[in-house]
Amino acid sequence: MNRQKSFEEHSCGTLYLVATPIGNLEDITMRAIRILKEVSLIAAEDTRQTRKLLSRFEIDGRLVSYHEHNKAASGPELIRLLEEGSSIALVSDAGMPAISDPGADLVKDAVERGIPVVPVPGANAALAALIISGLPTERFMFAGFPPRDKKSLENWLLGLKRLDSTLLFYESPHRVAKTLPAIRAVLGDRRMAMIRELTKKHEEAVRGTVSECEQWLEENEPLGEYCLVVEGADEDQAAEQGPPWWEGLSLEEHASKYEEQGEPRKEAIRKTAADRGLQKRDVYNELMRK
Repeated sequence: MNRQKSFEEHSCGTLYLVATPIGNLEDITMRAIRILKEVSLIAAEDTRQTRKLLSRFEIDGRLVSYHEHNKAASGPELIRLLEEGSSIALVSDAGMPAISDPGADLVKDAVERGIPVVPVPGANAALAALIISGLPTERFMFAGFPPRDKKSLENWLLGLKRLDSTLLFYESPHRVAKTLPAIRAVLGDRRMAMIRELTKKHEEAVRGTVSECEQWLEENEPLGEYCLVVEGADEDQAAEQGPPWWEGLSLEEHASKYEEQGEPRKEAIRKTAADRGLQKRDVYNELMRK
């Protein structure tokens, strides 16, 4: 049990999750600027990118790096500073930290140690794409970046096929033309929107069916990071198959089933992640906590 009263006095510092603009610097909030000026330390995914933002708003805070490749060393040090009373702002390159980035690991560690974690909301590419997509917004699921290899991508999409929620993905310009045929093959020729360069000069939304968007990509070079917004399953799709075989299993039980079939631990974790539409590192980290 963990109860947090965000704005009461605490013996430790506070971890602020500060949203930064996703393209247009005017989207930063007054509160974000104030917090970035007041904290003891700013932990950034890319210090060069963040330094430009800080310079634009005349913020002279101490800046350190925290990213996927140094989190094993940097994370414990940030936790130590928080426990000693330092306040820290965590920022990503753009948008909300801890969404599809290693900030989620730092948040988990802070929560486990009773350190207050406070959001400073702002721009978010997935939600911005959703609200202009023209697709239902009542229920939606953000699924991050699709897996790269073909089989994992197919299994990942199969795990999403029966959901009647609007689906949100991120995809790179180098992979989007390969991802759309997989979406059509597994999910069907649903309505979708491809949205790129949100809040920037070349912001663009392409709306249609999956096959129409495939055709558009054949005629137009994909540029910029994409948000893919895909219609959820209709009643027939939602009912066409039963629950996945692993439903009801814990992550450990799920991975163990593959190990019983002779798969090495690493491959069992990869397949478990693909089945559930999760990032492999998240499954690994969760299993290592057991």
